[in-house]
Amino acid sequence: MMVKRRVPRCAIVGIGELAPIRYTEGTTTLGLIAESVRLAVADAGLEKDAIDGLLVGPQVGETPQHVPATVAEYLGIQPTMSNVVDLGGATGAGMLWRAAAAIEAGMCETVVCVLANTNERSGNPRSPNRNPIREFDVPFGASGANASYALLKQRHMAEYGSTQEQFALIAHWARKNAQLNPNAIFYGKPLSVEEVLQSPLIIDPMHLYEIVMPVAGGAAFVVTSKDSLPSGGHAPVYLLGAGEKITHRAVSQSPALASAPLAYAISAALEQADVSAQDMDLLSLYDCYTSVVGVTIENAGLCKPGQFGEWMKDHSFGHDGDWPLNTHGGQLGFGQADLAGGVSHIIEAVRQLRHEAHPRQIPNARLSLVTGNGATLSEAAALVLGVES
Repeated sequence: MMVKRRVPRCAIVGIGELAPIRYTEGTTTLGLIAESVRLAVADAGLEKDAIDGLLVGPQVGETPQHVPATVAEYLGIQPTMSNVVDLGGATGAGMLWRAAAAIEAGMCETVVCVLANTNERSGNPRSPNRNPIREFDVPFGASGANASYALLKQRHMAEYGSTQEQFALIAHWARKNAQLNPNAIFYGKPLSVEEVLQSPLIIDPMHLYEIVMPVAGGAAFVVTSKDSLPSGGHAPVYLLGAGEKITHRAVSQSPALASAPLAYAISAALEQADVSAQDMDLLSLYDCYTSVVGVTIENAGLCKPGQFGEWMKDHSFGHDGDWPLNTHGGQLGFGQADLAGGVSHIIEAVRQLRHEAHPRQIPNARLSLVTGNGATLSEAAALVLGVES
């Protein structure tokens, strides 16, 4: 049976189109995207800063991943909603309704949807070397996640005087919480602060046990409307608020740590849910590296910038502590199954809010803050999940 759905009411206000040519020479996909967007924004009578939503196709030859972040960085915009749409010839049409749905959901106000491609006579369709990360980062050794997140940790230590012991405490708590999760890859393998500091220095100042261990795995979740809840099922866990932000792609282009995209995403999610960080029963924070957790705690407003270490010394982060944090062990203790690793934070929040997380159940859990982080503290998403009292 066909389900009748309400069509979002939004309007196209600007268009931009490049004249087709048989072959391109010395042109990049990013360049064609930028010119198409420039024309569309000008046609709309807007400035580029008015664009807070971005939808792009998957074929951006200058980057194999983090496509929206690469495009946003190149355009000089910082969208609060972005996505790749991959529907073949239906991609353009699919972009339009997704843009309208995002606007009606309150995630953004003005979305640019763009598709472009090169066609080089040589048969090599795209140049992989002409974007900021290739020009300003990779030639100087800032290649890959370990180097980039080590730079972020070094920056925090240099700006605020944070210590190795303070970062090591994050890894310690992840492993400690993993001891109550038999599914965790490090179940039965607790870790002391001293052991973190004694582990090999992978890239200064990042130690081995401050870095997620890639594993195989998977995760999924089902979302439906309140009117379509299955009868007799689990207690529904509602999405109460959401926030998203992209600020850059290359670590060389990153803003101040206090202005990391998580700061916006978390604030937006909390405001939409009409709650504060202090109301949360669970902090389910993305933790690919210890440096990410430290910055996230500060971006959430739980302490002042640069003070996460002192704040952590004053609190307890187990399920029975005053600030439960990644009670499943986080990715540092549970394991990171590629992109499914981020979903583990959603899964744990659902388990806790359903009160199905024995033996690590948080008493009377009702609200959870969940965060996601992409690229190098570049792409941020935050959720507030809750159950009815």
